[in-house]
Amino acid sequence: MKPWHSLEGKTIWVTGGAGYLGSAITAELDTQCAKVLCFDLPGKAEAFVRDRQLTRTLPLSLDINHAAGLPAAIEALIAEHGVPDGVVHLVTASSSGKRFEVLTPEEFQRTFDLALTPTFVLCRAIAERMKARGSGAFVLFSSMYGMVSPDPRIYHDPMAPNPIDYGASKAATLQMSRYLAVHYGPAGIRFNCVTPGPFPNPTVQKNHASFVGDLNQKTALRRIGQNAEIVGPTLFLLTDSASYVTGHSLVVDGGWTIW
Repeated sequence: MKPWHSLEGKTIWVTGGAGYLGSAITAELDTQCAKVLCFDLPGKAEAFVRDRQLTRTLPLSLDINHAAGLPAAIEALIAEHGVPDGVVHLVTASSSGKRFEVLTPEEFQRTFDLALTPTFVLCRAIAERMKARGSGAFVLFSSMYGMVSPDPRIYHDPMAPNPIDYGASKAATLQMSRYLAVHYGPAGIRFNCVTPGPFPNPTVQKNHASFVGDLNQKTALRRIGQNAEIVGPTLFLLTDSASYVTGHSLVVDGGWTIW
């Protein structure tokens, strides 16, 4: 028997798999799985796989943010690579970045059109194909700002507080994962969320030291997260270690949301 925590022989798809959080997840999956499909912007996944010398990961470009083309693209991928055993969906549309006072309705809606609707289409298209097998695991990514409001006191000019369209779309992702967990539970397909706290990318860490200091003080652990710390929670939800876990939000935030 395979260990209960094993991903041996599995095929996992990772959207946004070459980004700051995704790259750490993809690199570890490459050591654990039979095959990993890493989706990212044109050229980004290829460069990541080449530079990290990953041997079980196939880099692919796919426009995740436009829902209309996703069903056909997913069918083509399944025809070539088979139905995945698990999906890690990190991709989200860039939020408006706008302050609340100047955000237009069109800009607010755009974040949902490019983030939430494609997530719905992607999950349904793949889960429907998983039903015949009777198993599958999805890990969606929300955010602490899908649970709590940003504290405007730590965003100093010219930085704007994390925009409302981002937080609202991440809150909707949490609810979507719960709905899908109920809908696909009878087919043996699990849906969960990883909900990260402060994981600023290296550029932010380098260029905004005072902001990172403020982030540190907002967590119980008094520090920001590093991308390697998102790997274990994500892989846990993919494995049979979490075989009775569905509809759950696994919060990885250093204690940000506990007070």
